[in-house]
Amino acid sequence: MSNAVSKRTNWCLASVAVGALLCGGVSAQAQEYLHAEEEIGTVEQIYDGHLTPDLAVSTFRNIDRLFPVRTISGSDNPKPLPEALQNLEARVKLETEDATYDLYDFLALDNVAGMIVLKDGEVVYETYQRGNTPDTRWMSMSVAKSITSTLVGVAIKDGKIGSVDDMVVDYVPSLAGSAYDGVSIQDVLLMASGVQWNETYTDPESDRRDLLRAQIAQEPGAAMAVMAALPRAGEPGSVHNYSTGETQVLGEVVYGAVGGSIADYLSEKIWQPYGMEADANWWLDSPDGVEIGGSGFSATLRDYARFGQFFLDEGEIDGTSILPDGWTEDAGMPHDLSDGTTIEYGLMWWPGWTEDSIADKAYAAIGIEGQNVYINPTKDVVIVTHMAQPKPLGKEPIDPMAFFDAVVAAIE
Repeated sequence: MSNAVSKRTNWCLASVAVGALLCGGVSAQAQEYLHAEEEIGTVEQIYDGHLTPDLAVSTFRNIDRLFPVRTISGSDNPKPLPEALQNLEARVKLETEDATYDLYDFLALDNVAGMIVLKDGEVVYETYQRGNTPDTRWMSMSVAKSITSTLVGVAIKDGKIGSVDDMVVDYVPSLAGSAYDGVSIQDVLLMASGVQWNETYTDPESDRRDLLRAQIAQEPGAAMAVMAALPRAGEPGSVHNYSTGETQVLGEVVYGAVGGSIADYLSEKIWQPYGMEADANWWLDSPDGVEIGGSGFSATLRDYARFGQFFLDEGEIDGTSILPDGWTEDAGMPHDLSDGTTIEYGLMWWPGWTEDSIADKAYAAIGIEGQNVYINPTKDVVIVTHMAQPKPLGKEPIDPMAFFDAVVAAIE
Protein backbone atom coordinates (compact mmCIF):
# COMPACT_ATOMS: atom_id res chain seq x y z
CA MET A 1 0.00 0.00 0.00
CA SER A 2 1.39 3.41 -0.96
CA ASN A 3 2.15 6.08 1.64
CA ALA A 4 -0.62 8.25 0.19
CA VAL A 5 -3.21 5.49 0.51
CA SER A 6 -1.91 4.59 3.95
CA LYS A 7 -2.27 8.18 5.16
CA ARG A 8 -5.78 8.41 3.70
CA THR A 9 -6.78 5.14 5.37
CA ASN A 10 -5.43 6.19 8.77
CA TRP A 11 -7.09 9.60 8.58
CA CYS A 12 -10.47 8.20 7.56
CA LEU A 13 -10.39 5.50 10.21
CA ALA A 14 -9.52 8.12 12.79
CA SER A 15 -12.64 10.00 11.77
CA VAL A 16 -14.72 6.92 12.60
CA ALA A 17 -13.66 7.24 16.19
CA VAL A 18 -13.74 10.98 16.70
CA GLY A 19 -16.82 12.16 14.85
CA ALA A 20 -18.08 13.60 11.60
CA LEU A 21 -14.86 14.80 10.01
CA LEU A 22 -14.12 15.46 6.38
CA CYS A 23 -11.77 12.81 4.97
CA GLY A 24 -12.05 13.22 1.22
CA GLY A 25 -10.44 15.39 -1.39
CA VAL A 26 -7.03 13.72 -1.27
CA SER A 27 -7.04 11.52 -4.37
CA ALA A 28 -7.57 12.43 -8.02
CA GLN A 29 -10.68 10.25 -8.11
CA ALA A 30 -12.10 11.95 -5.00
CA GLN A 31 -11.42 15.41 -6.43
CA GLU A 32 -13.42 14.53 -9.54
CA TYR A 33 -16.42 13.28 -7.54
CA LEU A 34 -19.15 15.88 -7.13
CA HIS A 35 -19.71 15.16 -3.43
CA ALA A 36 -16.09 14.60 -2.38
CA GLU A 37 -15.76 17.71 -0.21
CA GLU A 38 -18.96 17.21 1.82
CA GLU A 39 -18.88 16.74 5.56
CA ILE A 40 -19.73 13.17 6.54
CA GLY A 41 -20.70 11.33 9.69
CA THR A 42 -19.23 8.17 11.17
CA VAL A 43 -20.14 4.54 10.72
CA GLU A 44 -21.24 4.38 14.38
CA GLN A 45 -23.66 7.23 13.75
CA ILE A 46 -25.16 5.26 10.86
CA TYR A 47 -25.83 2.24 13.07
CA ASP A 48 -26.86 4.27 16.12
CA GLY A 49 -29.36 6.23 14.03
CA HIS A 50 -27.71 9.50 15.05
CA LEU A 51 -27.45 11.27 11.71
CA THR A 52 -29.30 14.50 11.05
CA PRO A 53 -31.08 14.56 7.66
CA ASP A 54 -28.43 16.53 5.74
CA LEU A 55 -25.58 14.57 7.30
CA ALA A 56 -27.28 11.28 6.42
CA VAL A 57 -27.45 12.31 2.76
CA SER A 58 -23.81 13.40 2.54
CA THR A 59 -22.62 10.32 4.42
CA PHE A 60 -24.59 7.80 2.38
CA ARG A 61 -23.10 9.12 -0.87
CA ASN A 62 -19.56 9.10 0.52
CA ILE A 63 -19.25 5.79 2.33
CA ASP A 64 -16.01 5.06 0.49
CA ARG A 65 -14.44 7.63 2.84
CA LEU A 66 -15.31 5.59 5.94
CA PHE A 67 -13.15 2.55 5.19
CA PRO A 68 -10.61 1.41 2.62
CA VAL A 69 -12.39 0.24 -0.52
CA ARG A 70 -11.69 -1.75 -3.64
CA THR A 71 -12.89 -0.23 -6.91
CA ILE A 72 -15.00 -2.11 -9.45
CA SER A 73 -14.28 -0.33 -12.74
CA GLY A 74 -17.10 0.72 -15.03
CA SER A 75 -17.33 -0.71 -18.53
CA ASP A 76 -15.87 0.96 -21.61
CA ASN A 77 -19.10 -0.04 -23.39
CA PRO A 78 -21.98 0.79 -21.03
CA LYS A 79 -25.25 -1.05 -21.55
CA PRO A 80 -27.79 1.46 -22.90
CA LEU A 81 -30.85 2.23 -20.83
CA PRO A 82 -33.24 3.63 -23.42
CA GLU A 83 -35.93 5.98 -22.16
CA ALA A 84 -39.67 5.44 -22.57
CA LEU A 85 -40.78 7.94 -19.94
CA GLN A 86 -44.30 7.80 -18.53
CA ASN A 87 -46.21 10.29 -16.39
CA LEU A 88 -46.22 8.19 -13.23
CA GLU A 89 -46.60 11.29 -11.07
CA ALA A 90 -50.18 11.58 -12.30
CA ARG A 91 -51.07 7.89 -12.13
CA VAL A 92 -49.46 6.23 -9.11
CA LYS A 93 -51.86 5.87 -6.18
CA LEU A 94 -51.46 3.68 -3.10
CA GLU A 95 -54.65 3.15 -1.11
CA THR A 96 -54.27 2.03 2.51
CA GLU A 97 -56.77 1.74 5.33
CA ASP A 98 -55.69 5.12 6.66
CA ALA A 99 -54.67 7.23 3.68
CA THR A 100 -54.02 7.57 -0.04
CA TYR A 101 -50.47 8.26 -1.19
CA ASP A 102 -49.14 9.47 -4.53
CA LEU A 103 -45.61 9.54 -5.90
CA TYR A 104 -44.86 12.91 -4.32
CA ASP A 105 -45.86 11.59 -0.90
CA PHE A 106 -43.54 8.62 -1.28
CA LEU A 107 -40.56 10.76 -2.33
CA ALA A 108 -41.05 13.13 0.58
CA LEU A 109 -42.19 10.86 3.42
CA ASP A 110 -39.68 8.06 2.78
CA ASN A 111 -36.90 10.60 2.10
CA VAL A 112 -36.06 9.30 -1.36
CA ALA A 113 -32.77 10.61 -2.78
CA GLY A 114 -33.05 8.71 -6.05
CA MET A 115 -35.53 6.43 -7.79
CA ILE A 116 -35.54 4.70 -11.16
CA VAL A 117 -38.14 2.43 -12.75
CA LEU A 118 -37.40 0.08 -15.67
CA LYS A 119 -40.08 -1.65 -17.72
CA ASP A 120 -38.90 -4.14 -20.35
CA GLY A 121 -35.39 -2.76 -19.82
CA GLU A 122 -36.42 0.84 -20.58
CA VAL A 123 -36.48 3.78 -18.17
CA VAL A 124 -40.06 4.84 -17.57
CA TYR A 125 -39.30 7.05 -14.55
CA GLU A 126 -36.17 8.52 -12.98
CA THR A 127 -35.62 11.19 -10.36
CA TYR A 128 -32.77 12.53 -8.23
CA GLN A 129 -33.31 14.47 -5.02
CA ARG A 130 -31.23 15.92 -2.14
CA GLY A 131 -28.55 17.10 -4.55
CA ASN A 132 -27.96 13.64 -6.06
CA THR A 133 -27.20 13.24 -9.78
CA PRO A 134 -26.81 10.25 -12.12
CA ASP A 135 -23.11 10.25 -11.14
CA THR A 136 -23.81 9.96 -7.39
CA ARG A 137 -22.69 6.74 -5.74
CA TRP A 138 -24.95 5.59 -2.90
CA MET A 139 -24.54 3.06 -0.16
CA SER A 140 -26.18 -0.32 -0.49
CA MET A 141 -26.02 -1.66 3.06
CA SER A 142 -27.72 -5.09 2.87
CA VAL A 143 -28.34 -4.84 -0.87
CA ALA A 144 -24.69 -5.97 -0.90
CA LYS A 145 -25.86 -9.31 0.52
CA SER A 146 -27.78 -10.02 -2.68
CA ILE A 147 -24.72 -9.13 -4.75
CA THR A 148 -22.54 -11.47 -2.69
CA SER A 149 -25.05 -14.31 -2.95
CA THR A 150 -25.23 -13.79 -6.72
CA LEU A 151 -21.46 -14.25 -6.91
CA VAL A 152 -21.91 -17.65 -5.25
CA GLY A 153 -24.17 -18.62 -8.15
CA VAL A 154 -21.61 -17.29 -10.64
CA ALA A 155 -18.84 -19.27 -8.94
CA ILE A 156 -20.92 -22.46 -9.11
CA LYS A 157 -21.60 -21.96 -12.82
CA ASP A 158 -17.91 -21.16 -13.22
CA GLY A 159 -16.90 -24.43 -11.55
CA LYS A 160 -15.11 -22.72 -8.67
CA ILE A 161 -17.72 -23.95 -6.15
CA GLY A 162 -19.07 -27.48 -6.50
CA SER A 163 -22.61 -26.77 -5.31
CA VAL A 164 -24.58 -25.10 -2.53
CA ASP A 165 -24.22 -28.37 -0.61
CA ASP A 166 -20.47 -27.83 -0.21
CA MET A 167 -19.28 -27.16 3.33
CA VAL A 168 -18.33 -23.63 4.35
CA VAL A 169 -15.08 -24.75 5.98
CA ASP A 170 -13.89 -26.23 2.67
CA TYR A 171 -13.48 -22.63 1.48
CA VAL A 172 -12.91 -20.85 4.80
CA PRO A 173 -10.48 -23.03 6.76
CA SER A 174 -10.22 -20.45 9.54
CA LEU A 175 -13.73 -21.54 10.63
CA ALA A 176 -12.75 -25.20 11.09
CA GLY A 177 -13.64 -26.32 14.60
CA SER A 178 -16.13 -23.47 15.05
CA ALA A 179 -19.93 -23.59 15.02
CA TYR A 180 -19.65 -23.29 11.24
CA ASP A 181 -18.14 -26.77 10.99
CA GLY A 182 -20.85 -28.88 9.35
CA VAL A 183 -22.66 -25.86 7.89
CA SER A 184 -23.32 -25.87 4.13
CA ILE A 185 -23.24 -22.92 1.75
CA GLN A 186 -27.01 -23.35 1.33
CA ASP A 187 -27.48 -23.02 5.09
CA VAL A 188 -25.60 -19.73 5.02
CA LEU A 189 -27.46 -18.48 1.94
CA LEU A 190 -30.70 -18.96 3.89
CA MET A 191 -29.17 -17.53 7.08
CA ALA A 192 -30.01 -20.86 8.68
CA SER A 193 -26.59 -21.99 9.86
CA GLY A 194 -27.84 -22.55 13.40
CA VAL A 195 -25.10 -20.25 14.70
CA GLN A 196 -26.24 -17.79 17.38
CA TRP A 197 -26.45 -14.15 16.29
CA ASN A 198 -27.95 -10.84 17.47
CA GLU A 199 -28.45 -8.43 14.54
CA THR A 200 -29.71 -5.43 16.57
CA TYR A 201 -27.98 -2.52 14.83
CA THR A 202 -28.52 0.03 17.57
CA ASP A 203 -27.36 -2.23 20.44
CA PRO A 204 -23.65 -1.61 21.13
CA GLU A 205 -23.41 -5.08 22.71
CA SER A 206 -24.92 -6.98 19.78
CA ASP A 207 -23.02 -9.42 17.57
CA ARG A 208 -23.63 -7.04 14.66
CA ARG A 209 -21.75 -4.31 16.48
CA ASP A 210 -18.97 -6.75 17.40
CA LEU A 211 -18.55 -7.41 13.68
CA LEU A 212 -18.57 -3.67 13.01
CA ARG A 213 -15.84 -3.14 15.62
CA ALA A 214 -13.78 -5.82 13.90
CA GLN A 215 -14.22 -3.91 10.65
CA ILE A 216 -13.20 -0.65 12.30
CA ALA A 217 -10.08 -2.35 13.66
CA GLN A 218 -9.03 -3.11 10.05
CA GLU A 219 -6.98 -6.12 11.12
CA PRO A 220 -6.77 -9.11 8.74
CA GLY A 221 -8.84 -12.02 10.02
CA ALA A 222 -10.66 -9.99 12.69
CA ALA A 223 -14.11 -10.51 11.16
CA MET A 224 -13.70 -14.27 10.91
CA ALA A 225 -12.42 -14.32 14.49
CA VAL A 226 -15.76 -12.83 15.57
CA MET A 227 -17.66 -15.45 13.58
CA ALA A 228 -15.51 -18.34 14.79
CA ALA A 229 -16.21 -17.44 18.43
CA LEU A 230 -20.01 -17.65 18.13
CA PRO A 231 -21.86 -20.52 19.84
CA ARG A 232 -24.35 -22.88 18.21
CA ALA A 233 -28.07 -22.22 18.69
CA GLY A 234 -29.50 -25.08 16.60
CA GLU A 235 -28.71 -27.68 14.00
CA PRO A 236 -27.60 -26.42 10.58
CA GLY A 237 -30.59 -25.80 8.34
CA SER A 238 -33.09 -25.82 11.19
CA VAL A 239 -33.17 -22.21 12.45
CA HIS A 240 -33.45 -19.02 10.38
CA ASN A 241 -31.86 -15.97 12.01
CA TYR A 242 -31.11 -12.85 9.96
CA SER A 243 -27.37 -12.29 10.25
CA THR A 244 -25.00 -9.92 8.51
CA GLY A 245 -22.27 -12.17 9.85
CA GLU A 246 -23.55 -14.98 7.62
CA THR A 247 -22.90 -12.80 4.59
CA GLN A 248 -19.39 -12.01 5.76
CA VAL A 249 -18.86 -15.77 5.92
CA LEU A 250 -20.36 -16.08 2.44
CA GLY A 251 -18.02 -13.40 1.14
CA GLU A 252 -15.10 -15.38 2.55
CA VAL A 253 -16.46 -18.48 0.78
CA VAL A 254 -16.38 -16.64 -2.54
CA TYR A 255 -12.94 -15.22 -1.74
CA GLY A 256 -11.61 -18.69 -1.01
CA ALA A 257 -13.29 -20.22 -4.03
CA VAL A 258 -12.02 -17.73 -6.60
CA GLY A 259 -8.63 -17.31 -4.98
CA GLY A 260 -8.83 -13.58 -4.37
CA SER A 261 -10.90 -10.41 -4.43
CA ILE A 262 -14.64 -10.74 -4.83
CA ALA A 263 -14.78 -7.16 -6.13
CA ASP A 264 -12.43 -8.17 -8.94
CA TYR A 265 -14.56 -11.25 -9.56
CA LEU A 266 -17.68 -9.08 -9.74
CA SER A 267 -15.92 -6.79 -12.19
CA GLU A 268 -14.74 -9.68 -14.36
CA LYS A 269 -18.03 -11.59 -14.43
CA ILE A 270 -20.78 -8.96 -14.23
CA TRP A 271 -19.78 -5.30 -13.94
CA GLN A 272 -17.61 -5.13 -17.06
CA PRO A 273 -19.31 -7.63 -19.41
CA TYR A 274 -22.87 -6.53 -18.57
CA GLY A 275 -21.94 -2.90 -19.16
CA MET A 276 -22.18 -0.95 -15.90
CA GLU A 277 -21.32 2.64 -16.76
CA ALA A 278 -19.60 3.87 -13.58
CA ASP A 279 -17.05 2.73 -11.07
CA ALA A 280 -18.39 1.19 -7.87
CA ASN A 281 -16.64 0.72 -4.52
CA TRP A 282 -16.69 -2.01 -1.88
CA TRP A 283 -15.55 -1.76 1.74
CA LEU A 284 -12.65 -3.96 2.87
CA ASP A 285 -12.14 -5.66 6.22
CA SER A 286 -8.52 -4.48 6.22
CA PRO A 287 -6.26 -2.57 3.81
CA ASP A 288 -6.04 -4.69 0.63
CA GLY A 289 -8.12 -7.31 2.47
CA VAL A 290 -11.43 -9.11 1.97
CA GLU A 291 -14.60 -7.28 0.94
CA ILE A 292 -17.38 -6.78 3.50
CA GLY A 293 -19.92 -9.26 2.14
CA GLY A 294 -22.99 -7.82 3.85
CA SER A 295 -22.64 -4.06 3.34
CA GLY A 296 -20.42 -1.25 2.13
CA PHE A 297 -21.03 -1.53 -1.61
CA SER A 298 -21.67 1.82 -3.33
CA ALA A 299 -22.73 2.47 -6.93
CA THR A 300 -24.88 4.76 -9.04
CA LEU A 301 -28.64 4.45 -9.26
CA ARG A 302 -28.54 3.39 -12.91
CA ASP A 303 -25.95 0.69 -12.27
CA TYR A 304 -28.02 -0.78 -9.43
CA ALA A 305 -30.88 -0.80 -11.96
CA ARG A 306 -28.68 -2.60 -14.47
CA PHE A 307 -27.85 -5.18 -11.80
CA GLY A 308 -31.57 -5.66 -11.19
CA GLN A 309 -32.15 -6.06 -14.92
CA PHE A 310 -29.27 -8.58 -15.10
CA PHE A 311 -30.98 -10.61 -12.40
CA LEU A 312 -34.40 -10.23 -14.00
CA ASP A 313 -32.88 -11.57 -17.23
CA GLU A 314 -31.73 -14.68 -15.30
CA GLY A 315 -28.09 -13.66 -15.37
CA GLU A 316 -27.83 -13.58 -19.14
CA ILE A 317 -24.87 -11.84 -20.77
CA ASP A 318 -24.32 -12.02 -24.52
CA GLY A 319 -27.00 -14.67 -24.88
CA THR A 320 -25.72 -17.01 -22.17
CA SER A 321 -26.57 -17.08 -18.47
CA ILE A 322 -23.63 -16.97 -16.09
CA LEU A 323 -25.84 -18.33 -13.28
CA PRO A 324 -27.00 -21.93 -12.68
CA ASP A 325 -30.36 -22.87 -14.16
CA GLY A 326 -33.20 -21.66 -11.95
CA TRP A 327 -30.93 -19.62 -9.68
CA THR A 328 -32.82 -16.32 -9.94
CA GLU A 329 -36.20 -17.92 -9.33
CA ASP A 330 -34.86 -19.87 -6.37
CA ALA A 331 -33.16 -16.78 -4.97
CA GLY A 332 -36.37 -14.77 -4.72
CA MET A 333 -38.77 -17.31 -3.25
CA PRO A 334 -39.53 -18.58 0.29
CA HIS A 335 -37.68 -21.71 1.41
CA ASP A 336 -38.28 -24.65 3.72
CA LEU A 337 -36.02 -25.49 6.63
CA SER A 338 -35.07 -29.03 7.60
CA ASP A 339 -38.08 -29.31 9.93
CA GLY A 340 -40.49 -28.29 7.16
CA THR A 341 -40.94 -24.73 8.41
CA THR A 342 -41.26 -22.19 5.58
CA ILE A 343 -39.24 -19.00 5.93
CA GLU A 344 -40.07 -15.82 4.03
CA TYR A 345 -36.51 -15.44 2.83
CA GLY A 346 -34.66 -16.44 -0.32
CA LEU A 347 -30.98 -16.71 -1.16
CA MET A 348 -30.25 -13.38 0.52
CA TRP A 349 -33.18 -11.77 -1.31
CA TRP A 350 -36.58 -10.92 0.23
CA PRO A 351 -39.70 -12.43 -1.38
CA GLY A 352 -42.57 -9.94 -1.73
CA TRP A 353 -44.96 -9.81 1.25
CA THR A 354 -47.93 -7.93 -0.18
CA GLU A 355 -50.80 -9.59 -2.04
CA ASP A 356 -49.80 -8.17 -5.43
CA SER A 357 -46.06 -8.81 -5.05
CA ILE A 358 -46.70 -12.41 -3.99
CA ALA A 359 -48.98 -12.94 -7.00
CA ASP A 360 -46.26 -11.55 -9.31
CA LYS A 361 -43.47 -13.54 -7.56
CA ALA A 362 -41.69 -10.23 -6.97
CA TYR A 363 -38.72 -9.99 -4.65
CA ALA A 364 -36.15 -7.42 -3.58
CA ALA A 365 -32.66 -6.74 -2.32
CA ILE A 366 -33.18 -4.51 0.69
CA GLY A 367 -30.78 -2.42 2.76
CA ILE A 368 -31.36 -0.50 5.97
CA GLU A 369 -32.25 3.17 5.75
CA GLY A 370 -34.18 2.72 2.53
CA GLN A 371 -32.16 0.97 -0.15
CA ASN A 372 -34.14 -1.27 -2.53
CA VAL A 373 -33.63 -3.22 -5.75
CA TYR A 374 -37.12 -4.55 -6.54
CA ILE A 375 -37.61 -7.15 -9.28
CA ASN A 376 -40.97 -8.20 -10.71
CA PRO A 377 -40.44 -11.08 -13.17
CA THR A 378 -44.13 -11.31 -14.07
CA LYS A 379 -44.43 -7.67 -15.16
CA ASP A 380 -40.77 -7.27 -16.26
CA VAL A 381 -40.22 -4.33 -13.92
CA VAL A 382 -37.16 -3.24 -11.91
CA ILE A 383 -37.38 -0.44 -9.34
CA VAL A 384 -34.41 0.96 -7.42
CA THR A 385 -34.54 3.47 -4.60
CA HIS A 386 -31.86 5.37 -2.72
CA MET A 387 -33.21 6.76 0.52
CA ALA A 388 -31.72 8.68 3.43
CA GLN A 389 -33.71 7.52 6.41
CA PRO A 390 -32.16 8.51 9.73
CA LYS A 391 -32.36 5.19 11.59
CA PRO A 392 -31.77 1.52 10.69
CA LEU A 393 -35.13 0.53 12.15
CA GLY A 394 -37.51 0.20 9.19
CA LYS A 395 -39.52 3.28 10.08
CA GLU A 396 -40.59 4.20 6.56
CA PRO A 397 -43.98 5.92 6.72
CA ILE A 398 -44.91 4.18 3.45
CA ASP A 399 -44.12 0.48 2.94
CA PRO A 400 -41.88 0.44 -0.17
CA MET A 401 -43.13 -2.99 -1.30
CA ALA A 402 -46.74 -1.80 -1.23
CA PHE A 403 -45.77 1.35 -3.09
CA PHE A 404 -43.87 -0.64 -5.71
CA ASP A 405 -47.08 -2.57 -6.28
CA ALA A 406 -48.80 0.72 -7.00
CA VAL A 407 -46.02 1.79 -9.37
CA VAL A 408 -46.25 -1.50 -11.29
CA ALA A 409 -50.03 -1.10 -11.58
CA ALA A 410 -49.62 2.43 -12.96
CA ILE A 411 -47.17 1.52 -15.75
CA GLU A 412 -48.79 1.33 -19.17
